Amino acid sequence: MSTYIVRRLLAVLPTLLGVLLAVFLMVRLAPGDPAQLLAGEFATPEALAEIRQRFGLDQPWHVQLGLYLAKVVQGDLGESVRTRKPVAYELSTYFPNTLQLTLGAMTVALLVGIPAGILAAIRPGTVFDLVAMLGALVGVSMPVFWFGLMAILIFAVQLGWFPVAGTGSLWHLVLPAVTLSTGTTAILARMTRSAMLEVLSQDYIRTARAKGLAGRVVIFKHALRNALIPVVTVAGLQFGTLLEGAVITETVFAWPGIGQLLVGSILARDYPVVQGAVLLIAVAFILINLVVDLLYGAIDPRIRYD
Repeated sequence: MSTYIVRRLLAVLPTLLGVLLAVFLMVRLAPGDPAQLLAGEFATPEALAEIRQRFGLDQPWHVQLGLYLAKVVQGDLGESVRTRKPVAYELSTYFPNTLQLTLGAMTVALLVGIPAGILAAIRPGTVFDLVAMLGALVGVSMPVFWFGLMAILIFAVQLGWFPVAGTGSLWHLVLPAVTLSTGTTAILARMTRSAMLEVLSQDYIRTARAKGLAGRVVIFKHALRNALIPVVTVAGLQFGTLLEGAVITETVFAWPGIGQLLVGSILARDYPVVQGAVLLIAVAFILINLVVDLLYGAIDPRIRYD
């Protein structure tokens, strides 16, 4: 398995390089002068020249790219143009909040989506099945920012059950996590239902029932384990999607995470922070996919890693 992990990590290096190159070019092709934004409207030419020299903005783009890649290899992500602090420090300050929000949203999605999908599959055509799938359709279709604003209006402003925004306690996490989890919950419910229905129609399930096994044993010991592989795949992909989608949720709830940092850095043309944040999200997404691949072997012993 260790050989497989090393091969996978080596295989993603071109992907990371492509991500870095794409972000590097996009932020530099955007209109505006970051030195002017940093120095202010009435900055002197000398001040602008000093800022450009300090951050390497006076070099050709390919020279800037080479210097940046050399620093990344050494673990140096550069210095924030706005705060003058190391990018690694900025990311380490904001990313834990995003990870907390993402883990909370994924927990809600797993605890609600998978049981709903299982119950809908073992009771197809019932009222619960119809309500669950209708709710999943609404969850997939509903804009996150609209749901977040409605949640704030109803549960924070009118009822006063939860804080409006910010961090500090578990109550601050509830509304953002539920808001971020709506789409993932719906997708997991639909995928679990589809996978369970397919497994429940297999011959070995009918044989297990014919032998007189209890329905609970058939569902949870035989059917669910085989249905989990596609569900785990989707859950892993959705976890990465939650990291990316947290930008909107963090903005709505003023959650101090990597999404808010990224938006503010894009508006301020803070190149080093934008590149570092995107690289961090890409690395997290790749590691999540690797963990999902390794989980396959734990779920299904027939899967081996050569």
